[in-house]
Amino acid sequence: MIVDVSSQLFLKRRRLTSIDPMEAESAKPKLAAMKENFGREIRVFETTGLSQTSDVASSSTTEEPDEFYEFTAEDYYRLLSTKKEDKFLKTRKIREAEEAARRSRITKAIIRVRFPDNHTLEVTFQPSETIKSLVDLLMKVVAQPDLPFYLYTTPPKKQIKDMSEDFYSAGFVPGAIVYFSYDLPKG
Repeated sequence: MIVDVSSQLFLKRRRLTSIDPMEAESAKPKLAAMKENFGREIRVFETTGLSQTSDVASSSTTEEPDEFYEFTAEDYYRLLSTKKEDKFLKTRKIREAEEAARRSRITKAIIRVRFPDNHTLEVTFQPSETIKSLVDLLMKVVAQPDLPFYLYTTPPKKQIKDMSEDFYSAGFVPGAIVYFSYDLPKG
């Protein structure tokens, strides 16, 4: 498959902007103060967006030859190698024990909250903490905490309503991106 350089730019995901090393050194005391104030590791990024990605990406796409879509022996062996090795049935007790073992290995959940103004807040939580702890933290750090807001995940857009659910059972472990939006009436 041949891809020209201009289309590679649009195939990449959005990246976080880099910080000047001198700025990073001056930000360390501020991050330490925030960690002491809020009781957890907090980082803030500014994300850069590509504004015209769909226009240029759609114009530079090329059709693949028919041979590209044929199923080969290499594809078959690759599928076999990724197939699960467990071919026996397990009792509920064994499944629960394996789940508890998987759960105990994970020690932190890194949650990134993306705001509408292209800023990202990265916070470290314990997997057993609830989503309510994230909302409580956001109430402390948001500029206008009196305005109603909600959190959602994509794709598809799904609003987070159960605040008593822990990060592990919500599927936010080892990390997740959650989107922030104000819940203002239209008009």
